[in-house]
Amino acid sequence: MQGKFNSFQKTMLQWDDVHPYNAVHVARVAGVLDAERLRHSLSVGLEQCGLGHLVVHRNRSAYSYRSGSPTCELRILAVGEDATSALRAELEWQINMRFVHGDGFTPFRFFALPLPATDSFFLGLVYYHAVADAESIVVLLRHLVRCYQAEGNAAVLELNRYPDARAHLLARHAGVVAQKLLAFPSQMRQLRQSCRPRYHKADDFKNGFQFISVGNDRFHALICAAKDWGLTVNDLLLALLLKCVSPLADGRLRTGKRRKISVGCIVNLRRELGIDRVRVFGLFLGSFIVSHPVPHAGSLRELASDIRQQTLVVKRRQLFLATPIDLALGRFVLQFFRPDRRRKFYQKNYPLWGGLTNLNLNSMWEPSNTDGLQDYFRGVSTGPATPLVLSVTTVGDHANIGVSYRAAVFSGQDIERVQDHFMQQLEQLHAPA
Repeated sequence: MQGKFNSFQKTMLQWDDVHPYNAVHVARVAGVLDAERLRHSLSVGLEQCGLGHLVVHRNRSAYSYRSGSPTCELRILAVGEDATSALRAELEWQINMRFVHGDGFTPFRFFALPLPATDSFFLGLVYYHAVADAESIVVLLRHLVRCYQAEGNAAVLELNRYPDARAHLLARHAGVVAQKLLAFPSQMRQLRQSCRPRYHKADDFKNGFQFISVGNDRFHALICAAKDWGLTVNDLLLALLLKCVSPLADGRLRTGKRRKISVGCIVNLRRELGIDRVRVFGLFLGSFIVSHPVPHAGSLRELASDIRQQTLVVKRRQLFLATPIDLALGRFVLQFFRPDRRRKFYQKNYPLWGGLTNLNLNSMWEPSNTDGLQDYFRGVSTGPATPLVLSVTTVGDHANIGVSYRAAVFSGQDIERVQDHFMQQLEQLHAPA
């Protein structure tokens, strides 16, 4: 049996030709690490799900999974005094490490970091991003943890690995095509008015990685502010991203054109497409872009309200469902470019400063004593289109944010400024009125 890659997956395959396009999920699991039992449980769990051996067919429009027990790559990290630094370094290494394609390869690899002082360990799942979205990976990692805890006797997880590409998105939502065509001139105008990040080396795709941890008090303040201001949390996070990168784009204010900053947002399409979030394994994503001049004098609340007006239009017209049009256009144009020009295509034509991917883990796998989950982290490659990505994960009463960035655009000092500014904005939300 074969599955068909959808438009977003085809684009990810193309991106992976330029730079490894991986993502990582990490669960902090209660219990002492038994490396051999874990390695066996991972192999058994993947085999039960039928996900051990991926075959990407030559035309790159179809895929299949071969049966059999996979040999799981599991790195056991050394125990050190600073587990957070070790975890950060491992995520940075993993998102830069390519999966070697063969005639059937395992699109997953794993690492574990024991935390003896807490009787727990970090379990990381690295995946070839074209095979799955974050929701599918949460379901898979939860199953693998249960396999480990049950010593291989967990209930079998039956997955639909070959969903229809639903997905014929544009056929099922024909009205969206008209809405997209009507919105296209405005989108192009916004991008032409947006300043371009400066890439020091167009062919340097190395990713750096950092964490931002948002504790209970500040996270609660973020949620309350969004509610009080009539926004979604996602709207406020987009505004925070714009606010925090704007000092790095000060040069735009001295020009007559390109004074805006643009950032992107990933959207999960499962609800709109009626796709089971547990049983269907695959990738169902859309995206949209917001742009704003982000004046120095403007408040976060004013900025977030302006962003809300843009996201309301996107939602009302369901423009994120028309993402395949943008992606197909990009793939079509890129096939005529030389490799060196392909590397600069997104930098020139889609001048994004950052992107946001937001996941509420509590709706799928809430931390509990019975399930063994204690915390959760994510990170994703920036790819060629976006030089900075915030991977926001709500876990229990707090949030963990993975910060991926292109070293060719941002220095470590730049990212420290972004992190500091982010926390300062949250502190102001948390401060008593």
